[in-house]
Amino acid sequence: MLNGKRFPFVERTNNRGLSSTLPYLPVTLGYSDRVVEAMALLDTGASVNVLLYEVGLQLGAVWGEQTVPIQLSGNLAQRPARGLVLTATVAEFAPVLLAFAWTESREAPLILGHMNFFAEFDVCFYRAGMAFEIRPRGK
Repeated sequence: MLNGKRFPFVERTNNRGLSSTLPYLPVTLGYSDRVVEAMALLDTGASVNVLLYEVGLQLGAVWGEQTVPIQLSGNLAQRPARGLVLTATVAEFAPVLLAFAWTESREAPLILGHMNFFAEFDVCFYRAGMAFEIRPRGK
């Protein structure tokens, strides 16, 4: 992939001791005058980006001030979520605006999905090498 950046898959162990190797991406998120560095799961099956409740609080967002309700599905369907737009920086690429469903769930991973991470970046997965590569769209 021209002008792309390659990342290895990351091994993670859940609270039950089960481990898996998944495409986690280091990302810097910004809101107002605060930034948080986090690891986000690239999820090609996710319709939207999902933001953890604690990360939103660390960024200074106030739950009661977010007025756009978002209906999530799957295991997050029963949790309230609100729309929140953040700046996101990946590697040396220019920051982009990403829309998140900020969920009250404290167990959901930070997820990058089709709306709108995959609208901003092209992603190529290399299964044999357990790696993936991204680059901004249109670049």
